[in-house]
Amino acid sequence: MSVEEASLDKPAAKDVRRVITASSLGTLFEWYDFFIYGTLAASGIIGQVFFPSDNAQLQTLLAWAGFAVGFCFRPLGAVVFGYFGDRFGRKHTFIVTILLMGVATAGVGLVPSYAAIGLAAPALIILLRILQGLALGGEYGGAAIYVAEHSPAGKRGFFTSFIQASVGAGFFLSLVVVLGCKWSMPAETWNAWGWRVPFLLSIVLLAISLWMRVKLSESPVFQAMKAAGKTSKNPLRESFTYPGNGRRLFLALFGIAAGLTVIWFTAMFTTLGFLQRAMHVEESVAQIIVGAAAAMGVGWFILFGWLSDRIGRKRLIVTGYALTLLLLFPLYWVIGWAANPHLTRAAQQAPIVVSGPDCAFNPFAGTQDEACGRLIDYLSKRGISYSLQQAPAVEMTVGGSVVTGRSEAELDAALTGAGYRLEKVTPSPRNIAIIFLAIMALTALSGATYGPVAALLSELFPARIRYSSMSIPYHFGTGYFGGVLPFVEQYIVARTGNSYAGLWYSWGVVAMALVVTMLLLRERDLLKDE
Repeated sequence: MSVEEASLDKPAAKDVRRVITASSLGTLFEWYDFFIYGTLAASGIIGQVFFPSDNAQLQTLLAWAGFAVGFCFRPLGAVVFGYFGDRFGRKHTFIVTILLMGVATAGVGLVPSYAAIGLAAPALIILLRILQGLALGGEYGGAAIYVAEHSPAGKRGFFTSFIQASVGAGFFLSLVVVLGCKWSMPAETWNAWGWRVPFLLSIVLLAISLWMRVKLSESPVFQAMKAAGKTSKNPLRESFTYPGNGRRLFLALFGIAAGLTVIWFTAMFTTLGFLQRAMHVEESVAQIIVGAAAAMGVGWFILFGWLSDRIGRKRLIVTGYALTLLLLFPLYWVIGWAANPHLTRAAQQAPIVVSGPDCAFNPFAGTQDEACGRLIDYLSKRGISYSLQQAPAVEMTVGGSVVTGRSEAELDAALTGAGYRLEKVTPSPRNIAIIFLAIMALTALSGATYGPVAALLSELFPARIRYSSMSIPYHFGTGYFGGVLPFVEQYIVARTGNSYAGLWYSWGVVAMALVVTMLLLRERDLLKDE
């Protein structure tokens, strides 16, 4: 930030605390709204209600596709609200975004099921997810910039880290509300309509957020620019024409946003789905473990935000990326072993091989036409890993022994006899602790790459086009690389039969982000002075 931006008096310490509290809580509530869908999609209820199919993989993929749609529209929200934020101010723009998010989230809780209104149900869900994506595209940049522009240079990483922490806190809140609602009513009520309550509660959170944010004043940096007549007339165009901004936009998208978001989503949503589906952990147990890790992991964001003020943003982010490449698969192997040792041991001692002349599985088909595809469909429904081989005839072997039966009962008996546990399991207290520690390690990697980012991106771009220049690449990166992550990883798992194969998507994106960040990010580019 240039010296000329700081022509107005700095806010008092109590005003800064109020700014951080109001902005962080509003962002927390907005992410809660956005993540409620993902939390319930991971448990399967969104797919059952709005995207029913005889193909369990297709049902899951469609539910995650609805999740991805919201992320894919975040960049458009960044363009629209970034323009208004740079032209007319930070405060009023992110008041509008939180209002739009609250209304759209409550709307999801009111949409009738597919059984009631047919294709109109998923169509309405997609529409509301689009509105959520638009709102979130404008929210994050506004909140992060608003806090950054109230913060002194030496504490900007620490102060903005509370905005970053609110993302994890929003995910944790979504899990707490889902579990609280589920436990407060009979299972039949929850499955029939009770799952809608977490969506409808967003109206209460919306009222709190609006009350807090309406009381805030405009950013001092924006007030100074407006008073000096230096606001941008066309921030969108200027974001792409301002000298040196093309490189900054490329860095922010492919080096910063893409990498940090896939690490966080892998730590939270991929882990939750992995425990529930692939490792057959009881749904509530998995949600408690991941939720507890999300809550405790919030501290990493604040710690690394604070640390970035002392040792630099780039060093933390590059280190976090490098460690992720080294530790991602080992940490997941530990989680898998601890979550369901019997299943892991059975997969090692009695591997499953599906053979056939043209053995293929189409995860998008309602039913599989070929015998080989039907065997794979069966294993996918059970969350069981397998490998494929070419052979003249279709057959399935378990530990080298051919399974002759083709009915689900006969296949279940063959797997159970080989040591596979098909029922839901609850890990031992010792193993739960191991899973928790492994997820905490993943959240630490996320904290190192995510905690300093709001400060970094705010410092990377000049104030007159900061809202647009920061929001557009951030939401393209998080929207497309992160938003499609659950869908892509689930698709890879469905096609390969390997429960860990989907992690290669995350690994590849982080490798790309590491290279881009190392080559293009220079600490001297960050405008630390006010």
